[in-house]
Amino acid sequence: MRAYLSGGMEYAANEGRSWREDLELWLNSEMGWQTFNPNRESDRFLAARTPDTSFRSLKAVDPERFLKIVADIVELDCREVAERADCVICFWDEGAMRGAGTKGELTIARYFKKPVYLVTTIPFAEIPGWVLGCTTTMFRNFDELKAFLKNSRAAGTQVQPQQP
Repeated sequence: MRAYLSGGMEYAANEGRSWREDLELWLNSEMGWQTFNPNRESDRFLAARTPDTSFRSLKAVDPERFLKIVADIVELDCREVAERADCVICFWDEGAMRGAGTKGELTIARYFKKPVYLVTTIPFAEIPGWVLGCTTTMFRNFDELKAFLKNSRAAGTQVQPQQP
């Protein structure tokens, strides 16, 4: 199994690194899953393309360069969700609500019939309907998600992509 770890970056505290690192470690060690961590992949990608400057600063100081780089990041992430991930685990918080990438990743997962596990403390009524329409199962915290994944494995019902 391979999980794409979706959630806010541009407007999230520390670009959402903490929850991704914690969950990635758990998924690897406890479930034997592989993960796509956009923080790590973006770091690699940007180190090669913007070694001389902060990527986020390019938005204000060099919009053309920023647009080219961000288009490549969008392509990379979309391809990962569509072609390699078996499911998407999304942390839906204020950072995800402000940005756009998370919504796009969930939409691609839905289109390709991949399960979307949404972890959020945001009240249901405040989550956009589009996001809810892309979601397979919602959890109020990561412990609930982990219990669900462990129970699925124990019951022999390994999480599988939905059938077309």
